[in-house]
Amino acid sequence: MEKIEEKVKYFLEKYSLLNSESPILIAFSGGYDSMCLLDIISRLCTNVVAIHLNHNWRGLESFKEEENCKCFCYEKGIKFYSETLSKNIPKTETAARTARYEFFERCAEKFNSKVIFTAHNANDNAETIIYRITKGTGISGLCGIAEKRGIFYRPLLSVKREKIESYCKKHNLNPNNDSSNSDTKYKRNLIRKNILPQLESINPNVIEMINSLSEVANSENTIIEEYLKTLKNPYVTKNFIEFSKAVQARLIYNLYTQCNLDYDRTKIKRAIDFIQENHTSKSGKAMSLNEISSLFVNNKIIEIIKKTSQTDFALNIVQEGSYELGGKIFIIEKAKDEPVSEFPNDCELKAFVDLTGYEELTLRTRKDGDVIKPLGCRGTQKLKKYLNEKKVPAHKKDNMFFLASKNEILWAPSLGLSDKIKVVNKPTHVLKLINSESKGA
Repeated sequence: MEKIEEKVKYFLEKYSLLNSESPILIAFSGGYDSMCLLDIISRLCTNVVAIHLNHNWRGLESFKEEENCKCFCYEKGIKFYSETLSKNIPKTETAARTARYEFFERCAEKFNSKVIFTAHNANDNAETIIYRITKGTGISGLCGIAEKRGIFYRPLLSVKREKIESYCKKHNLNPNNDSSNSDTKYKRNLIRKNILPQLESINPNVIEMINSLSEVANSENTIIEEYLKTLKNPYVTKNFIEFSKAVQARLIYNLYTQCNLDYDRTKIKRAIDFIQENHTSKSGKAMSLNEISSLFVNNKIIEIIKKTSQTDFALNIVQEGSYELGGKIFIIEKAKDEPVSEFPNDCELKAFVDLTGYEELTLRTRKDGDVIKPLGCRGTQKLKKYLNEKKVPAHKKDNMFFLASKNEILWAPSLGLSDKIKVVNKPTHVLKLINSESKGA
């Protein structure tokens, strides 16, 4: 067995995939890397499917490449599946990558697979790290391409491209030669064609050195992430302010990546500066990050907020039961015929109430003219004033749900009750508002 095959077999054993019950899907472009990987895997595993996405960028050339892939699989007895992209998709690296991974996810569902192999190699990893350095990265960026992430596995990540090409030649494989790989208007091609050769003139082993750096960064990154897990409520403003700049930067990085937001060191520094400037604000300040997302900070919390169209939302409550709307579940139940030993706090999403005399109930977002008689108060006040007094951030007001009767607010979940439905003797009903994902938990 050749060294490259031994590496792939070791990889399969490492992740217990050698006798995988799940079909192994191979992302198969037909280039040197994926043809080498498919050839090796097809001899080591039995349940293999080659999946090919025709990007439809280069006309007849794209379809010839697809046909070559199909013929290779037919000759090897490998199951083959392909799709063709619409010509309307932008011809950019980002759009292509997004389309590929959407295709992979569709294939995973179609073939009921939990394993997708991509043929990224050691050169790809080095090129990725160089590209990230040019953008301004930290330790997380130096980690490079992950060997495993979710259902995606990369068995050739430790193998250099020249070894892969040698394997293809030795085994008389006939890979596709994508002409767009020579176009240096694409950043990765520029790095591959121009920058890496210059670095190799300084150190012929630069690919190995960059991959070694990646391993070190991964080890240190693991230590950092484990440390972050020990922090209690890191996005509570008073806690965040006490952390070192390095920890703050990593927390912002994690927040941005969790929300799929673009980032670089400049954007992360800008976020930290914004938090420092506004961490004592009671009402809160928001900094726009893109068309739909903003970084919000007040003296209590740091969070990413997104614009929504969830306004003028209403649901008539006609009887006891559960009502789902806008990612929330509202529950109204008849109260047990027994005294309440302890009432929930105003901040809880639960309330014991007396709805005697109220027949028209609506769960909705706020409207002009809404009023509320806060618990313990003699008169009513405008809902707008009530929310301001409760220090509700502006971005949350339009997305809050209220139990109302006409223009009268009876319950503002997490804020308080109207004095008009307070319990004097026994409650008639119990109200709850929970997130949809909490249902049945």
